[in-house]
Amino acid sequence: MAAAETQLMLSVGLIERDTNGDALWVWCYPSVGPELRELLLGKCCLTRESLALHTFVFGQFRRTWYYITTAEVQEPTGLQKVTHFSIVLTAKDFNPEKYAAFSRVLCRIYIKYSSPVKMMEGYIAVLTKGICQSDENGSFLIKDYDVRKAYLAGSIKDVVFQFGMETIILYTALMLKKRIVVHHPRIEALQEFTRALPALTWHRKDWSILHPYVDLNNYELEALQMCTGYVAGFIDPEVSNRSDLYDVYVNLPDSEIRISPQAKEAMTMGKLHKDIGQLIVQAAEDADRTDSQVIKDIAVKTREILTNLASLAEESENSKITLETLRQRRFPPATENFLYHLAAAEQLLQI
Repeated sequence: MAAAETQLMLSVGLIERDTNGDALWVWCYPSVGPELRELLLGKCCLTRESLALHTFVFGQFRRTWYYITTAEVQEPTGLQKVTHFSIVLTAKDFNPEKYAAFSRVLCRIYIKYSSPVKMMEGYIAVLTKGICQSDENGSFLIKDYDVRKAYLAGSIKDVVFQFGMETIILYTALMLKKRIVVHHPRIEALQEFTRALPALTWHRKDWSILHPYVDLNNYELEALQMCTGYVAGFIDPEVSNRSDLYDVYVNLPDSEIRISPQAKEAMTMGKLHKDIGQLIVQAAEDADRTDSQVIKDIAVKTREILTNLASLAEESENSKITLETLRQRRFPPATENFLYHLAAAEQLLQI
């Protein structure tokens, strides 16, 4: 096990909302820096004006993942002045199911003992042994949560059912490491949709591009704009006016995708895109194929494109592709354009 697994955990914290309606950060172990603490307070639904209870939300800020589980305090319990509380876990890895399960166990421990001390003991048990076990509060085993399962938990089929052939726009944007912004007013819908998208470029297995829950404030946007390509989710509809933040904008409630003017040239579609789009749609519409089989079908096609690209690179002296190399092949203009930008994204381009 698990030494490497447990080293991914960074901290556990507790936010409480009292009978006066005040939400406060009351405890954490070992520590959380002031900037991240401020951000987590803002993400926690207990500090938002409308107390719509989000039982579980997750996101990323400057390479730290956070997972927030919120519970209502039901009588009777020792937490007399507390109406709701949130357990906040921070970690280096993307694995929502793992941290949701762990925080549910911590919630039950906190409700039972009304003290962070027992919760800390549970956290340290996982940190040192990879397991937190108790008869009445349920048990948690870190080894039950393989990261590949987390990568495959989003549904590519759902994405394709909603967008059909337009899914090729999302595929192309991800392949070229462009900036995708997704809007939906419901955080749960946003997280479910955005987490599926990195699977379209399975060869990278890179979920660090995912920022499923971003607010329009300066310090979050500054952190986001330092990333080259990303998939970022926003509940604020105002983000549609922030064309500086995206190359591709997805309005989820209206099933609408638009490409920003500055990305139009790189995102020009041709026959190759149409072929890939049809492959994606056919695979997703096949009732007998699971999500992971659809991802595999797309990955096989992607590998074929990347193998061809790599073989073009090998023909040159320094294993890099130039525009001249591509022109000699007399590809259709849209294919040449796509391969040129893809070579740049895969660091195969002669600059």
